[in-house]
Amino acid sequence: MPPRRSLNPCLAACLTLCLSNLAPGLAAAGLTLSSPLGHQVLQRHSMDRGTVPLEGTDGSNDDGTIHLETRFVADGRPGPWQRIDAPTVKGRFRCRIEMPAGGWFRLEVRRLGRGPGQAHEVVVDEARIEPVGMGEVFVVAGQSNSANHGEERQAPRSGTVSTFDGTRWRPAHDPQPGASGDGGSFLPPFGDALSRRLGVPVGLVACGIGATSVREWLPKGSRFPNPPTLTHRVRRLDSGQWESDGAAFEGLVRRMEPLGPGGFRAVLWHQGESDANQADASRTLAGPLYRELLGRVIRESRQRIGWEPPWFVAQVSYHVPGDEASAEIRAAQAALWRDGLALEGPDSDALKGALRDSGGKGVHFSGPGLREHGLRWAEKVGGWIQSPPAHRNPTAR
Repeated sequence: MPPRRSLNPCLAACLTLCLSNLAPGLAAAGLTLSSPLGHQVLQRHSMDRGTVPLEGTDGSNDDGTIHLETRFVADGRPGPWQRIDAPTVKGRFRCRIEMPAGGWFRLEVRRLGRGPGQAHEVVVDEARIEPVGMGEVFVVAGQSNSANHGEERQAPRSGTVSTFDGTRWRPAHDPQPGASGDGGSFLPPFGDALSRRLGVPVGLVACGIGATSVREWLPKGSRFPNPPTLTHRVRRLDSGQWESDGAAFEGLVRRMEPLGPGGFRAVLWHQGESDANQADASRTLAGPLYRELLGRVIRESRQRIGWEPPWFVAQVSYHVPGDEASAEIRAAQAALWRDGLALEGPDSDALKGALRDSGGKGVHFSGPGLREHGLRWAEKVGGWIQSPPAHRNPTAR
């Protein structure tokens, strides 16, 4: 057996000093935090603040109460400590704390305790999470031009745009997690433009799927008379009708649910190309039916998640030069605004020429097109957020 090594004298002294700073009778508790996450953006509930779900464990398996203090530090300037007494179940705690809008912040949390005979509480353990921001969060859905099919990958330049993959947050460099494709998207330039305009960080949750019809986004079992051009998310019934398998709808709901009620500002919907002017005319979707089916997606997704987030619907039907718009699909998208079921998104059919890929011959956007697309989304969304509350319909029924 090798001889037992003695502890380095400097390390031993440091350890002794650390232990002496703990209250008598208290051991280091192993405070850990599981929420919020680094690079997370939380949805503000007023222009100047919001709340943060604070979750973690005290390192024990006990039921009781944990005594915490929290504060936010921005640019090296700490805010005041706030006291929280939270119940614990098997060592786990969950509570909510107020946070100012803006970012980035460092969240500092310290646990307080009192040993036998101690008159005053002392700091027992500490934890921190950074960076964390309070700003605007969006779910982005639709087909390829809502996803990662653009000609050039984009990256946020502001440093205040994050994306969520369902487990962790990270800076929003393309390709966006959760969406199809491995190219570029309009999301980083949209986030940059909106962050500059509003002065807060922006969080993005992408789930677009390339080449999808609105028919494929319907809940499982939803029926319609004619199939989309691609049929691997739908099936034909013996009656001759078709129905959705619900996979895209379930994916959309799964991306919304972890954010919780009020956990994002709106859904940005960019889709329509795969319903407009199909080469096989029997696969084209009639405008009134498009309006009906997208309305069903909106209403039933709201029902599933238990609250009514606004939806922005863009005007989308462009294919290639010479096939640049479908009057029926555009009218259906505008009807959703007029009927109050959705809010007006940008007119991306207007983005042509050098703003499209393959030298202006493609359906997807070039690098300049992605940046222009992002700016147009930011103009629509930012103007609505900054409008007087009396003029803003928060549920857009």
